[in-house]
Amino acid sequence: MQTEKTPIISKDKDELKAALEAILFISGEAVSHFRLANTLNITSDELDELIMSLQEDLQAKHRGLALVKIAGGYRLCTKIKIAPYLEKFTQVVDKKLSQPIMETLSIIAFKQPVTKQEIEEIRGVNTDKILRRLLERDLIQEVGRKKVIGRPILYGTTSTFLQCFGLNDIKDLPELPNMSYEEREKLYQEANLFSNEDLKTD
Repeated sequence: MQTEKTPIISKDKDELKAALEAILFISGEAVSHFRLANTLNITSDELDELIMSLQEDLQAKHRGLALVKIAGGYRLCTKIKIAPYLEKFTQVVDKKLSQPIMETLSIIAFKQPVTKQEIEEIRGVNTDKILRRLLERDLIQEVGRKKVIGRPILYGTTSTFLQCFGLNDIKDLPELPNMSYEEREKLYQEANLFSNEDLKTD
């Protein structure tokens, strides 16, 4: 006989919600649903209840953080409205990624998995240095080898890429219509598909 699931009692819920907030705070990155539930020793449904409750708490105007679903997990992020205060506190100097790097990253994001040769055929220039920089920043990764002569490396984006651009899944990228090389290049350069503001140098 199946027993009815007992809801989280008020005292336990407050303690678990505080623990959830603390875990996300110290992690500094997205934490999967499974890992959160396993750490708190609760069911998936109970975790959903806690997440919803914490999100409601953080929506208050006086709170500086927000709980977002991103890169297949959950993460605490600062609210946009307090960005000026954070920038003043940390004295961050805006050093955005260059246009060639952004163009290459865009090609990889939309065409992945893609080889270096295929990227260079689109951009028309050598991309060795750019690929190294993207790999160093953990924005792209090697995802395999293409089954052709020479077995060239295939590149794809990373979880860090998703988090930088506020995406939960690569499927959340906007769809691109069929277009010519010139139209595609213009789109990469002018459409601002991505926000450079989220990608700063170390």
